[in-house]
Amino acid sequence: MPTSKLNPSTGISAGQASPAGSPLEVLRIFLKLGLTCFGGPIAHIGYFRDEFVVRRKWIDEHAYADLVALCQFLPGPASSQVGFSIGLTRAGYPGALAAWTGFTLPSAAILVLFAYGAGALGGPVGAGLLHGLKLTAVAIVAQAVWGMARNLCPDRERASIAVVAALIILFSTASIAQIGAIVLGGLAGLWLCRSDAQASSGHVEMPVSRTAGFVTLGIFFVLLAGLPALQALTGSTGIALFDAFYRSGALVFGGGHVVLPLLREAFVTPGWLTDDAFLAGYGAAQAVPGPLFTFAAYLGAVVSPEPHGVAGAVLGLVGIFLPGILVLLGALPFWDSFRKRAGAQAMMRGVNAAVVGVLGAALYNPVWTTTVHSPRDFGIALVGFVLLVAWRAPPLVVVAFSAAAGTAMALI
Repeated sequence: MPTSKLNPSTGISAGQASPAGSPLEVLRIFLKLGLTCFGGPIAHIGYFRDEFVVRRKWIDEHAYADLVALCQFLPGPASSQVGFSIGLTRAGYPGALAAWTGFTLPSAAILVLFAYGAGALGGPVGAGLLHGLKLTAVAIVAQAVWGMARNLCPDRERASIAVVAALIILFSTASIAQIGAIVLGGLAGLWLCRSDAQASSGHVEMPVSRTAGFVTLGIFFVLLAGLPALQALTGSTGIALFDAFYRSGALVFGGGHVVLPLLREAFVTPGWLTDDAFLAGYGAAQAVPGPLFTFAAYLGAVVSPEPHGVAGAVLGLVGIFLPGILVLLGALPFWDSFRKRAGAQAMMRGVNAAVVGVLGAALYNPVWTTTVHSPRDFGIALVGFVLLVAWRAPPLVVVAFSAAAGTAMALI
């Protein structure tokens, strides 16, 4: 297997010509994550941190937090963008595609089966199993908040930034509150976090040239403006569907759940499917692992205009994920030179602290409030947290325990 020199300050491989891993390795690991990552984008960030920062050490804590902060700024599904970037640094463009495929395919396949009527679990046993799987997310997110807070909020200034960011999220109902909290965290970092600035001797090597970055940003805007015009000229229902998915994915800021009202407006309002069918698919999307954006596979399979079925599911997946990937590729070539500046380092300390606050707020709402309803639920989540933090058990063990405990509780 080819090797490359690892930058000790970032934990990310430096050297385009000699990637640290293979696409097959990346596919295998992300396929496992795609089968076990329950709980939505915030939980996924916790799973990724445990897998790539703690266990495999492909990337260090600060570089990972910087990457999460970047993806939180950009439109699109943050957890999928983080996974795509990790695959890119590990094995180049084939590794990025392998990461996206492995993480996306399991939940997309399950939701397509659900669209054909072969999906949902019923009865108390099924409900208990699904609830136990959701309790896994409580333990995963709590572990992520605990670990990131210890590393990224070691002083009173950054701890205060994290608390303020959490309060902004908890007391605001605006969809842009998350972005606002991160922006304010960066500004506070410029003011409060300059004293411990350090020179950055290394860099985060991304196999994306600046020319490629400009090209992908150009493609993003051309598709955003050109697809509606092309559909008006051709009258193609396929282009109309692709535009609906693409526009929804391009305008999402603040997490995967924000895409749902956009998709409802794009598909229910014109009469392409009923509200009941939309909500049924949304419920199924909550119960499967992997990114919430795979809800597009269900929508593409059940919409009334053609193409639908498997072809529509593929169209939906490509359409909804493509804008976030294009924007990410456009930003990555400029991210390294930005983050090496002293002022940028201070700002990123504030941003990283704000990300901890955002994760902490998300641990309460929606993860805790929608999942922990009784002392039994709290007990299952607590055991999962101890397994992860104290016993350093793999997430798959916690998934299995929570699923079994949730099923048992439903039968008592």
